Amino acid sequence: MRYIDPHIHCSSRTTDDYERMAEAGIVAVIEPAFWLGQPRTTAGAFHDYFSSLVGFERFRAGQFGIKHYCTIGLNAKEANNERLAEEVLDMLPLFLAKDNVVAVGEIGFDDMTAAEERALRVQLDLAKELELPVMIHTPHRNKKKGTYRSMDIIEEHGLAPHMVVIDHNNEETCKEVLDRGYWAAFTIYPKTKMGNQRMVDIVKQYGSDRIIVDSSADWGMSDPLAVTKTGNLMLSQGISEEDVQLTCYKNAISAYNQSGQFNETDWLNPQPIDESRLFEGNSVLRGQRPDPGAPQEDEIIS
Repeated sequence: MRYIDPHIHCSSRTTDDYERMAEAGIVAVIEPAFWLGQPRTTAGAFHDYFSSLVGFERFRAGQFGIKHYCTIGLNAKEANNERLAEEVLDMLPLFLAKDNVVAVGEIGFDDMTAAEERALRVQLDLAKELELPVMIHTPHRNKKKGTYRSMDIIEEHGLAPHMVVIDHNNEETCKEVLDRGYWAAFTIYPKTKMGNQRMVDIVKQYGSDRIIVDSSADWGMSDPLAVTKTGNLMLSQGISEEDVQLTCYKNAISAYNQSGQFNETDWLNPQPIDESRLFEGNSVLRGQRPDPGAPQEDEIIS
């Protein structure tokens, strides 16, 4: 089976993770722009970070047979530095026009401040203008309130629910998100957010329509194989292969293909991996000799 991880912070992961992900059947990933663990202090830091998402990280993933896409946006936490936020918001249109950018995101609420709401509204208008999907980050605290407030604001701005993925859902928010017509994404974390078994139970209760599984793996305790592991657990507990493919592969395509940038043919007809390729003079091999017999992407996932 093929899998997609539609929310993973690959820049925080190692090449070993890419190798394991490819072996586990992950053929494509979406990396949302997000918080790095400490605040950035200049607009240039954001510019360089966004550049890496559309540049080197895309190259690095490709060296392991994984197709890399990203979303671009100002995250909620750093929206609270209002002076810096204005500069970052001004540069977003430049990066949202780049190849392989499939949405505005991840955006939303952290502490539900006025500054966060203003940044959310500006970026929703930008997504509407550019006809791009939106990836919404729901807060870790006051999740129900933040999720409902996010949807209210989205509807005030006239975005169609089918263009919006509401992420980091749980049992408390799932029904309302689905009832209002949004894509409902779930982050599988080992000890927080949503565990594998809880995810299985949600699919048993709600089915597979508009439900998306992701890992949100980053620099903290997280698992880049969470999507595959959850899919396997679903299968072992009697959920159909069709429902597993929808929640762990096809629904992500349906949601993000609306950008015009996320196409299954990109990874179903791969070019051979060329380990001799460089990006700005750099290789991921660290002095190792290129393997002229490096497997093609379709060989990695078989």
